[in-house]
Amino acid sequence: MAEVIKIEGGHELSGTVRISAAKNATVALIPATVLAEGVVTIFGVPDIADVGALSTLLRELNIDVTNLEDHIIVDTKHIQNAPLISEAASKLRASYYFMGALLGRYKEVTMRMPGGCDFGPRPIDLHLKGFKALGATVDYDPKEGMYHIKAEELRGTRIYLDFASVGATINIMLAAVKAKGRTVIENVAKEPEIIDVANLLTKMGARIRGAGTDTITIDGVEHLHGCTHEIIPDRIEAGTFLIIAAAMGKRIIVDNVIPQHLDALISKLQEMGVEMELVGDSIVVYGRKGQLKAVDVKTQIYPGFATDLQQPMTALMTQAQGVSHVRETIYQTRFKQCEELNRMGAKCQTEAPMAHIEGPTQLMGCDVSATDLRCGAAMIIAGLMANGVTTIHNVYHIDRGYDGIEGKLIALGAKIWREVEED
Repeated sequence: MAEVIKIEGGHELSGTVRISAAKNATVALIPATVLAEGVVTIFGVPDIADVGALSTLLRELNIDVTNLEDHIIVDTKHIQNAPLISEAASKLRASYYFMGALLGRYKEVTMRMPGGCDFGPRPIDLHLKGFKALGATVDYDPKEGMYHIKAEELRGTRIYLDFASVGATINIMLAAVKAKGRTVIENVAKEPEIIDVANLLTKMGARIRGAGTDTITIDGVEHLHGCTHEIIPDRIEAGTFLIIAAAMGKRIIVDNVIPQHLDALISKLQEMGVEMELVGDSIVVYGRKGQLKAVDVKTQIYPGFATDLQQPMTALMTQAQGVSHVRETIYQTRFKQCEELNRMGAKCQTEAPMAHIEGPTQLMGCDVSATDLRCGAAMIIAGLMANGVTTIHNVYHIDRGYDGIEGKLIALGAKIWREVEED
């Protein structure tokens, strides 16, 4: 038995949707609490499956975790540095943040190779390079899929990242906050989620400068204490709903957003002919001016066009006049949504790292698969636009990153529901 999402397409949407807290920040903030000697309360925690998996890993470390409706309370009073070898670690990509956090606290960590969505190679060599530069040794057992990282002492140093990786930037930051002396990390990622993690660590007593710029400087401290923190809004969820509003919206208010986090997407939607207005921490989308126009998109590190919005954007491109081109520079084979869209009648051609989408084409409801988290979002958008009923399989991917997406869509007027089907 497996759960599926069904969507009856073709219904115009209107109303207000409130964006939840950032998934990509949440999955780093929760492991970061390991560094605190005391109680950390994080507000605005989204109701997504990844939070449950991370809470499981905290409990494996003998940490007291209280999951409430919109916040989580983490008490490290009884923490023990146990090996993280459960299925929760191997299924969740973001579990790798426990590497940096536990290395920073205990100078030793043992855990399984992290998992996550499958859209091509995503090595953690930059993370490991940073740990080694700080003084750690890294051993990997390929048979067991197990890492053992250990340091007699972590010492501040200068680290240059060959690629501005979000994961490596955060993981090295977690490991360095209690290292002796000064750590300077150059060519770091600038994503808003990195600033959010740095803000949490600073509230805990860390000394961090430069988050959001090319260089982060960290002066190590001996102790970190508890604090309270509220997570920033999810720019990827906000972007997904902007695309939904462009696809099927009459007048939709996307509330609780930081508009400058979405500049690249907003620019492309306006280029396609979508009318919108920025009002404080909301974006009002009035829909399209006539036929959508084809556009070219190139994914880039922040503040460029987010790779996590490439797949949802591809679904919208099926309704644009002409041929749209997508160049994926972050995860070059991240085009599994194209095969699923083609099942629905789209005309997508892929030759990694490029995809070409010819439109407009009338999509038809059928059985499709959420092969990964953002592919799932693309399938929801396609289902909303399609004639007939679309059935989305492997919806656990969607549940990893979108907080109550069906309820939010139903409130806007969508016909979407869940069913349990036999495998």
